[in-house]
Amino acid sequence: MEGMDDIRTPAQEDARTEAAVLRWLLSLHPVQVTFEELLREVSEDPEDFAQSDAIDPAVRDLVSAGLAHRNGEFVVPSRAALRLDELLGG
Repeated sequence: MEGMDDIRTPAQEDARTEAAVLRWLLSLHPVQVTFEELLREVSEDPEDFAQSDAIDPAVRDLVSAGLAHRNGEFVVPSRAALRLDELLGG
């Protein structure tokens, strides 16, 4: 079927959002960013509830996986994420 390659499962969309959040955090390190800044930068349209609603679980999942830390409103990449980025040539 035509166009089927463009269809993503919810899990694939979640992984795509997590990757975008992590890439953005790594690109700005050592700058600490707030969740609101992250929301504006990663979302195509920060006013779109569906997009903005996906960022919070992405940050939560990155924190749970040990790839990010959240301290109040600030979100930063973890040492593990920074080292992996370094090893991959980031």
